[in-house]
Amino acid sequence: MTTSLKDQATVEIDPVCAMKVDPAKAAATAEFEGKDYYFCGKGCAAKFHADPEKYLRPKPGTTVKDPVCGMTVDPAKAAGSKEYKGTTYSFCGKGCMAKFHAEPEKYLKPKAAPSLPPEAVPGMKYTCPMDPEIIRDKPGACPKCGMALEPMTVTLDESNPELDSMMRRFWIGVALTLPLLAIMVSELLAGQPLQHLLGGGLGWFEFAVATPVVLWGGWPFFQRGWASIASRNLNMFTLIAIGSGAAYLYSVVAVVAPGVFPVSFRMADGMVGLYFEAAAVITVLVLLGQVLELKARSQTGSAIKALLGLAPKTARRVNADGSEHDVDLAEVHVGDRLRVRPGERVPTDGIVIDGASSVDESMVSGEPIPVQKEKDAKVIGGTINGTGTFTMKTERVGADTLLAQIVKMVSEAQRTRAPIQRLADRVAAYFVPAVLLAAAVTFAAWAIYGPAPQYAHALVNAVAVLIIACPCALGLATPMAIMVGTGRGAHEGILFRNAESLETMEKVDTLVVDKTGTLTEGKPKVNSVAAAGGFDETAVLRFAASLEKASEHPLAAAVLAAARERGLEPAAVEGFQSATGTGISGTVEGRSVIVGNASGIAKSGASIDGLRERAEAMQREGQTVMYVAVDGALAGLIAVADPIKATTEEALRQLRDKGVKVIMVTGDNQATAAAVAGRLGIEFEADVLPQRKAEIVKRLQSEGRIVAMAGDGVNDAPALAQANVGIAMGTGTDIAMEAGGVTLVRGDLRGVAKAHALSRATMRNIRQNLFFAFFYNAIGVPVAGGVLFPFLGVLLSPMISAAAMSFSSVSVIANSLRLRSTRI
Repeated sequence: MTTSLKDQATVEIDPVCAMKVDPAKAAATAEFEGKDYYFCGKGCAAKFHADPEKYLRPKPGTTVKDPVCGMTVDPAKAAGSKEYKGTTYSFCGKGCMAKFHAEPEKYLKPKAAPSLPPEAVPGMKYTCPMDPEIIRDKPGACPKCGMALEPMTVTLDESNPELDSMMRRFWIGVALTLPLLAIMVSELLAGQPLQHLLGGGLGWFEFAVATPVVLWGGWPFFQRGWASIASRNLNMFTLIAIGSGAAYLYSVVAVVAPGVFPVSFRMADGMVGLYFEAAAVITVLVLLGQVLELKARSQTGSAIKALLGLAPKTARRVNADGSEHDVDLAEVHVGDRLRVRPGERVPTDGIVIDGASSVDESMVSGEPIPVQKEKDAKVIGGTINGTGTFTMKTERVGADTLLAQIVKMVSEAQRTRAPIQRLADRVAAYFVPAVLLAAAVTFAAWAIYGPAPQYAHALVNAVAVLIIACPCALGLATPMAIMVGTGRGAHEGILFRNAESLETMEKVDTLVVDKTGTLTEGKPKVNSVAAAGGFDETAVLRFAASLEKASEHPLAAAVLAAARERGLEPAAVEGFQSATGTGISGTVEGRSVIVGNASGIAKSGASIDGLRERAEAMQREGQTVMYVAVDGALAGLIAVADPIKATTEEALRQLRDKGVKVIMVTGDNQATAAAVAGRLGIEFEADVLPQRKAEIVKRLQSEGRIVAMAGDGVNDAPALAQANVGIAMGTGTDIAMEAGGVTLVRGDLRGVAKAHALSRATMRNIRQNLFFAFFYNAIGVPVAGGVLFPFLGVLLSPMISAAAMSFSSVSVIANSLRLRSTRI
């Protein structure tokens, strides 16, 4: 998918309501203590002006972001804080605080969001999956952990220079290592044929064969190992470089100058042992591990690549004269008319202006049933057209399309850190020094207490300890699962803004939901029409539709739609008037007509007694009743209801099964809310203004509940911000992607149940990975050190250690990849 370049945009946070604001489009701005603040509306600006400290100081129980590492921090428990330009920043550790103190502007400078689909962004940036704060302009190794950097933006390009290099070194290393393994096997055969064949040149032959394997094949490991020592960020390559380098250098000295070794290094026959095969095999096995790891890591981005592959390369443009021709997608502009034929993918986001068809939107919404599209229906770029054909008008192109936003959002989420990562970070900080100490202790213990030759045994076991310890598996445990989990969510129409939201979703035990558009369709429909004496239903509906045609009330569209269905044409209206809270009035075909509620009709002098009981029964069922009066007499009533979504009851059952309590909070009246809540069997609060929703969420949190709030992401913004997890319910391309920690592409509560299940599966996977990494090292290091030798006579060869170390990282990634097929 390609597109033209667009300016990059930054966003600010409104300090009052926490909504994201484009500075160029802010409703108001204010300066306070040297810092500019931007507001979504005049009301927020006025509140801030009256008491800025109230909105700038951390609220009790709230958390903030460490500006250096992006971790979530409770100001009350922060390792430290610093005031800069009138704002106080909190830090997770002393290191982050020191970095901020040295260069505050570096960490406060707004980050520009890429405005293009990933493969069209010029100047690719690279980052480390274990250390996302590392960002470089070109591929290479992470200066902290030594892992290969990955592109920050996923593309359809399958090339991987790092993998190609490791693969080439591996196969050449295998070819040169086979003779060394043959010599090792020959030692076990009667007469040792290869040793007799090579005679005194055996050591020099092994030196010649092993040197290119260790020095060329393993050169990346020595580079990264040295860089880790120079930067004092010790990592797995520190251990590999020291271990394999020690075995190789020991063997080189043994060949070149064997006389320098004392008796404690010599075997029973007086010869100094050579470990060229160990050094070469270690290098080859680590290379194999890197190849497998890089291949597995590339699969974690498969979900995003699948989304990228949805966009067609061309579109069929319909010209003003009616002619049609294919153009590159990059040449499509907003307002263009495009023809979508049977079986084709929809080129970009837009609206149907002619024709009809069913469209498979499962790849972006997770909904397997095709959606019927007729005139005025919105269509999403990348979805698959069925058997019909239609013409669409383009509304969004390039980075503005839903597909591009999803790819961008998921890519960013995959680079964030989950709070559970802190445990691995703390352990990793001390792990490598502890392994070096363990290797030193192992060497000393074998040198003092081991059997002859003591120092030879000491060297071998110390190298085994260095090689088997793999902090890489520990570091990969969380980010790999997060990458796969967020990618899987994207395929189900569930978009997590960051890893913290993915982790918190698992703990949610209470879901607060809005009614309109969340539990209900959000599209009111006329359920019934009742006529009073002297009128019929057709006349009542036609009089009402004539007035409602001039109205902007949300129920007007329902009345007009019902009139159209019955083939009724609204008449012209004269003297139209609207009275807020009571109804509308006007003259239709010379007759005075009023449409409104009971109080509005009473003011006209008409009585509703004839239909009162029927109206009250309808209201108890959750319907909204509108009365129609003609020439001062009641003509009839129209009952309108917002239907409950067909999927709502199933979604609520799934949430109850997961132990989640659902509470409906709505601004609707008590009777309507009670009817909907009674039918669904949930608790409710009615007549709630948007600002009070946040107070309800806060009250539930004070009771010890972990609360998720699901709403439309606009009116519910304060509550979404207050909730532990804000869930923005979206529909098609009108999705409110900036509103919460989780966004559901389709406004379907079943997505909340899926998000909860996916969070549980991902966190379970992370715990499995961490357990495996901890358990592996807890068992592997002592065994490599020789703790079993006094009891079982068992020693772990450095070559076996290398194999175990390499496959531990691969095992963690393979376990993470299981999330792709986990049933949610």
